[in-house]
Amino acid sequence: MKIGFIGLGNMGGPMAANLVTAGHDVIGFDIHAAAPDGVKMAAHATDAVTGADCVITMLPNGAILRSVAAEILPAMAAGCLFIDCSTVDVISARDVAADANAADIVAVDAPVSGGTTGAAAGTLTFMAGGSDDGFARAAPLFDIMGSKTVHCGDAGAGQAAKICNNMILGVTMIVTCESIALADKLGLDRQKLFDVVSTSSGYSWTMNAYCPAPGIGPTSPADNDYKPGFAAEMMVKDLGLSQQAAEAVNAETPLGAAALAEYIQFVEEEDGRGRDFSAMLPRFETKPRT
Repeated sequence: MKIGFIGLGNMGGPMAANLVTAGHDVIGFDIHAAAPDGVKMAAHATDAVTGADCVITMLPNGAILRSVAAEILPAMAAGCLFIDCSTVDVISARDVAADANAADIVAVDAPVSGGTTGAAAGTLTFMAGGSDDGFARAAPLFDIMGSKTVHCGDAGAGQAAKICNNMILGVTMIVTCESIALADKLGLDRQKLFDVVSTSSGYSWTMNAYCPAPGIGPTSPADNDYKPGFAAEMMVKDLGLSQQAAEAVNAETPLGAAALAEYIQFVEEEDGRGRDFSAMLPRFETKPRT
């Protein structure tokens, strides 16, 4: 396939490179990022999508997605497949899908989970929203870039799943860090805590697969001085989207709201900017009870 790929940063770049490795012809565009291996770069976004069988976007937020979509949709051929892998608000995803459908373009919103390591390894999880036909056409590309794909429902459903998933992730990481810091102050060895929690009712992805304590469990950003696999400021974004969605549908999410407040403080008032979201642990190691 000829694929236009817009947004070649830490996530989009390796995703595009994996498509090239699988034999696809990828034309990329990004206002900042360099060309990934094998990706031909276009001078403008419209050049990247002209004549493409499929266009994939990986963009920072809903406003940018709307702006890029308004620019590229008129340049895309009728029947083209449009896969947006950005994490944005549900309304933006639905509005862009409606605009695409009006232009006879098949839209699928498909945010991802798995971070930069998953993008590089081709092991991302895709949460897809859109028609059955759109999902069926996108599925072979998801199989190249990821290891798991779930068709969550109609347009916007992929974003809804991502928002709910990452609200759980943010809340769980905070309590994992709190628990390890509490264990330290109680004189409990971290490895012993891990051995108990990882095989009992406290089991969680944040403890078992992404432990925020260096030297405990599988290798994680904690073992690399908390250089981000998933940056704390990205967690602020995703928790903010969860609260925006909760307000829109009148859903009570007190722990999600509390987690957002903690991450905002960590990023904007402490040393969280540019660090992995699991760097909450050293914060709790030194922070006294208030």
